[in-house]
Amino acid sequence: MPVTVQSARLESVPVTIEAVGQAEGSKEVELRARVSGLLERKLYEEGQRVKAGAPMFQIERAPFEIALQQARANLAQRVAQMEQARREAQRLKPLAEQQAISQREYDEAVSNARLSEAAVAAAQAAVREAELNLSYTSVVAPISGITGRSQKSQGALVTAGSDSLLTTLTQTDPIWVRFSFSEAELARLRQSRKAEVRLLGPDGKPFLTQGRLNFAGSTVDPRVGTVQLRAEFANPELAVLPGQFVRAQVVAGQVQGYKVPQSAVMQTEQGRMVWVAREGKATPVPVETGAWVGSDWVVHKGLNEGDQVIVDNLMKLRPGAPVAPQPAGAASPGGPQGTAASVPAAGAPGASAPQGAGAAPAASR
Repeated sequence: MPVTVQSARLESVPVTIEAVGQAEGSKEVELRARVSGLLERKLYEEGQRVKAGAPMFQIERAPFEIALQQARANLAQRVAQMEQARREAQRLKPLAEQQAISQREYDEAVSNARLSEAAVAAAQAAVREAELNLSYTSVVAPISGITGRSQKSQGALVTAGSDSLLTTLTQTDPIWVRFSFSEAELARLRQSRKAEVRLLGPDGKPFLTQGRLNFAGSTVDPRVGTVQLRAEFANPELAVLPGQFVRAQVVAGQVQGYKVPQSAVMQTEQGRMVWVAREGKATPVPVETGAWVGSDWVVHKGLNEGDQVIVDNLMKLRPGAPVAPQPAGAASPGGPQGTAASVPAAGAPGASAPQGAGAAPAASR
């Protein structure tokens, strides 16, 4: 039976672990109103990048400006009262020392001065609060990132509290990807001194590389037996969006092994096996496999250097069946070239009898 074989070569192959992950922004902020009032203006374009400190919304300022003026006027009144109380206490002090007035009268003057000082401090705090509320009427971006859809339209009445969501802001560069590994996979990862993380596209090719692990969970989820991990990637061109599902691949060092096409590895009740052509016969060989590398499977045990691994006609093979191995990429004996070469052989000298034999039936028809 003609079979295609691939020579096994021992080489260094990367130890890769793959998992399905979900992307999220490295920073995700909800912008909420901290004061109540009418929303006068929206100062950004939805879905665009903004820098930290950029104005996003403007809430009506007039009521808070009036409140600030009232607080400042109250502070001035309290300061005047404090100065008057201090002067009164200073006038009564020498009289109390000469016992020209009662001690009680002097003590009341000192207490009034101290109460006035406390009232001034409270008025100063009220002014600071009014200034702070006035600054809250301008809602600015706390971080740099991509803006979300506006939840409130211009002219809407917003109130301070948990129901005052205005929009969201997400930092997408760098972006984080969360995924999970089993305990065995995590143990393999910990054996590597330096792990490289990359994201694979639908075609299996990496499109974001040079990622790094920035978080590894310290507990195992008892429901599924996995540990949470998180990787960070530079994402200046928005190749990955928050919430997107991606394939994360972690390269945890190098090992020695044989790369065999996935189609050549068969699963049996005893485990995985491959067919090897030895001395012109098909021989089943049990193997121990590792991870996938592209379209190949890494074999750690079972094969030897130079073994001819059979990669096709696997369902027709039986132990000890004679085979005619052909290197991968060579023309098959039963291909079009072999058929064309057999035609002149049939028409060699002495082929007139077959032609005649073929003409007689044609005449009979």
